[in-house]
Amino acid sequence: MSDPVNTPDPAGPGTPPTRAGAVDTAGRPTRTGAVDTAEASTHRGRVAGFEAPVPTEPYDVRRTMPIRVELTRQLRRRRTQVAFALVVLLPIILWIAFSLAADGPPGASVNLVDLAKDGAANFAVFALFASASFLLVVVVALFFGDTVASEASWSSLRYLLAAPIPRARLLRQKAIVAGMLSLGALLLLPVVSLVVGALAYGTGDLVAPTGESLEFWTAVGRVLLGALYLALSMSWVAALALLLSVSTDAPLGAVGGAVMTSIVSQILDQITALENLRDYLPTHYVNAWSDLLAGQVDWGDMTRGVFSSLCFAAVFGALAVWRFQRKDITS
Repeated sequence: MSDPVNTPDPAGPGTPPTRAGAVDTAGRPTRTGAVDTAEASTHRGRVAGFEAPVPTEPYDVRRTMPIRVELTRQLRRRRTQVAFALVVLLPIILWIAFSLAADGPPGASVNLVDLAKDGAANFAVFALFASASFLLVVVVALFFGDTVASEASWSSLRYLLAAPIPRARLLRQKAIVAGMLSLGALLLLPVVSLVVGALAYGTGDLVAPTGESLEFWTAVGRVLLGALYLALSMSWVAALALLLSVSTDAPLGAVGGAVMTSIVSQILDQITALENLRDYLPTHYVNAWSDLLAGQVDWGDMTRGVFSSLCFAAVFGALAVWRFQRKDITS
């Protein structure tokens, strides 16, 4: 009976048998004889076209869906590029419209359009007034309302959750990116308006409808503060659009629902018969940032406006989280 450990050397008869795993006099492992199981399995894996699995790092939920990746992905989308293009084109369109419009008759009352031609600061103020009630609302609703509903409409939402990405983290990361895009658009409008206004009308002092004036750089700071106020006052639009986004698979429905709610609130705010009830509407203080144009700023209405918007945003945001955590993802 042959020895189960020692095997004959295939080099030929007369050669001493070699033990599997033995080494020669130089300390190198011998290749003749039996091949161990690990080496054989690795060899079979390479022959079959794949390498043996390599141990991976433990799963870390904090590394799923990083902000940088999601922001890059959203910036490459066509709707993001179109939204920013409209924000940039609005001041240019206003300048062209002012250039083509005929001057008013002598002695006519001064209005915002006439003041917009007095300098860059006045031009930026007019651009904010013209866009705060609708265009900027659409932009904010677009970034937040399209964030989750678009994934559901593409049937990619369930694959993101199966990655696995926790639902709370997915919603938070998408809301942060949408907030960054919205804030960028809201700040881009006055910046572009100041540049276009400076090139077209110069850098004169800001002249308010009340007759007060502010130096150019002081006016620039006030205009940017007004844009920040608009960003805070539209937080309720963002939260409502996010709530609608997690409640439907149609992005247009989420965006349109938030925009329609804002329009209805603005219409109700014009009904004087509602009296003090109008103070509780989320759009009642949307133009309170105009107090920044005065020499002595009154922060009362702006404080109430920010507080009202944040309260609505907290309620809608909490409902969005609650709804998304319990939603049956079928698409």
